[in-house]
Amino acid sequence: MSGTLRLAALLGLTFFSSTSFASSGSIPLTGAGVGWFALGIFVFAYALVMAEEYLQLRKSKPVLIAAGIIWILIGIVYAGQGLSTLAHDAFRHNLLEYAELMLFLLVAMTYINAMEDRLLFDALRAWLVRSGFGLRTLFWLTGLLAFFISPVADNLTTALLMCAVVLKVANGDRRFVNLACINIVVAANAGGAFSPFGDITTLMVWQAGKVQFGQFLVLFIPSLLNFLVPATLMSLMVPRRAPNALNEVVELKRGARTIVLLFILTIGTAVACHNFLHLPPVLGMMMGLGYLQFFGFYLRKTLPRSLARKRALYERNGDHARLQRMGSIVPFDVFNKVAKAEWDTLLFFYGVVMCVGGLGFMGYLELASHFLYDGGDPTLANVAIGVLSAVVDNIPVMFAVLSMNPDMALGQWLLVTLTAGVGGSLLSIGSAAGVALMGQAHGMYTFFGHLKWLPAILLGYMVSIGAHLWLNSALF
Repeated sequence: MSGTLRLAALLGLTFFSSTSFASSGSIPLTGAGVGWFALGIFVFAYALVMAEEYLQLRKSKPVLIAAGIIWILIGIVYAGQGLSTLAHDAFRHNLLEYAELMLFLLVAMTYINAMEDRLLFDALRAWLVRSGFGLRTLFWLTGLLAFFISPVADNLTTALLMCAVVLKVANGDRRFVNLACINIVVAANAGGAFSPFGDITTLMVWQAGKVQFGQFLVLFIPSLLNFLVPATLMSLMVPRRAPNALNEVVELKRGARTIVLLFILTIGTAVACHNFLHLPPVLGMMMGLGYLQFFGFYLRKTLPRSLARKRALYERNGDHARLQRMGSIVPFDVFNKVAKAEWDTLLFFYGVVMCVGGLGFMGYLELASHFLYDGGDPTLANVAIGVLSAVVDNIPVMFAVLSMNPDMALGQWLLVTLTAGVGGSLLSIGSAAGVALMGQAHGMYTFFGHLKWLPAILLGYMVSIGAHLWLNSALF
């Protein structure tokens, strides 16, 4: 035995002395010092994540370190017992789960960035800004658009887009901005709950095979009620006056509509691979990235001809402003869109998956599963998980539930998908959309401004759960 293994064995006899072999060959560490230490490391790391807004520390950093420490501790214990292969296989299993989700999200983010580059979102914002709608109409429009765009464009991107509209037209009206931002956060989170593409948690449930793609649609009415109940109450406080319309016009870049169609084709390919061929959806998404790359190649090759045609038209019309803007046109580059993906989110996701996977391998998730689901009411457990997601990010919460893999009916899996998705709306820090908007509308949309409307949001939360239990009772 080498010196390293002797040291590991010594540690296994002291620091890990209360461990024993489980029937599967793994070592339960929940009662050992190493288990408590690993759990403490994760809690401390997550405390830093929750304080991201105040520390200005990106959330991926602490969980990446925590994941490394947890698996190194596992490696030391298993090496000391001659079971390194078991730890190695467990790590690779968790890494594979992350890799599938990460590549899926990377393609989706790339498409969203491509649409942003083609000015699709700017064009939508400009239309709303110059519309001349009253504040109450804008309150409802931004909320409804957030609800219906987030199932495709993810709730964070959608919330930021709608908030930009609100800030543009509000002209410093703090009260309206606060109400509109709360409405946007609730709507974006609710809209993401009935689509695998709307939130990472729904994507995780779909990829795990717990709910099929079409089955998420039964959550549409509960999700809609989750948004409409607090929105109706808040709208009563929105003044009816109309802000001054701003003359903002945005011209879509070449290929914008085609990229939207390619994204729809990509989603269709991913769904077909999963539903009909029983292959991982990431296969279809990566194929969709190929669609975008080929279209990007076409855009680059035809750019000189397109510019020459537009230059001749603008010169003929004497449009000097557009002629001047043509000098700043940059050829479309897919890899530039990949580089602009939310890498902090993707790396945070890696850290969470590996931390929770490591704690699960130690035995903590089995303990949590016994506490939450064994002998109790899974409905109450799933409702509580939604409330928990208002404080703790819903990604580790949902990954923990999937790792516990409780024996639940389809209706219960849909319930926990709903509650984990919309529970984050209860507090401004409960979702990525809320945290992002506190930064974007700094000083106008605040934690306590959101907290004042907690009773209305909680009412919507309970109504949505009741609607699901009633409308989809056959699934339980």
